[in-house]
Amino acid sequence: MPFTLVSFHAHPDDETLYTGGTLARAAAEGHRVVLVTATSGGAGLADSSMGTGGSLARRRLQELQGAAGALGVARTVQLGYADSGMDGAAPLAQGGPQRFCDVPVEQAAERLARILREENAHVLTGYDAAGGYGHPDHVQVHRVAVAAARAARTPVLLQATVDRERLRRAIRAVSWLPGLPQGFDPRAVRNLYTAREELTHRVDVRSVIGAKRAALAAHASQATADSGTRTIALLLRLPRPLLRAVLGTEWFVEVGREPPGRLLDDVFATVRAPAG
Repeated sequence: MPFTLVSFHAHPDDETLYTGGTLARAAAEGHRVVLVTATSGGAGLADSSMGTGGSLARRRLQELQGAAGALGVARTVQLGYADSGMDGAAPLAQGGPQRFCDVPVEQAAERLARILREENAHVLTGYDAAGGYGHPDHVQVHRVAVAAARAARTPVLLQATVDRERLRRAIRAVSWLPGLPQGFDPRAVRNLYTAREELTHRVDVRSVIGAKRAALAAHASQATADSGTRTIALLLRLPRPLLRAVLGTEWFVEVGREPPGRLLDDVFATVRAPAG
């Protein structure tokens, strides 16, 4: 039986970094995948030649369409809020939309819940309570997803995250590469994302790693910077075997499910389970 997965993200490229393999695998298995993005990413970092503000936002939305196509997404929806920036105080265009982190949670949640109802969604993905690494828009995604899933009575809410210990090992594995992004240090992620004992899902996406890589490549602006090296640029430089090792697994915490002894590999496990 095919199911519908709605994946909610803060900015273009988040969908690929956190859930790209899961979306591609679900689509390849015949399920409907819907991608909802809160902002256009206009406050994101990029080489100045890529534009800033509105011009960068337009570019990033175009890149999002390319990534969505690579992942097999059936529908993309942009909520149209402004990117809040890492400090939550990104400049606003006169007469433009609110920063996402400033929007009342229930207001944004009702817009997302409307999509969940339209799609009769079985599964919604959001982020963990910390927003992964604390970006205010990511924290807002967590809050809005929780409220929307409750309002729409979506059966399963999965919080996309990263196995904290696995991330530290992955950083160590690529530490030999020159030009690593600032802060690319195992010690820097000691309290970010989610401890292994809290996870419920470990999804194997190695079979669709080509689609995930193509989606990363679609976000070309986010592989550039006026100085230093961006994470996406680093990932795209990895040889395929190392890419599979670094990006071949995605993690989730299912709200309301006790962590199992063996982590689940199926994001639809709960809705597949027979009633009673």
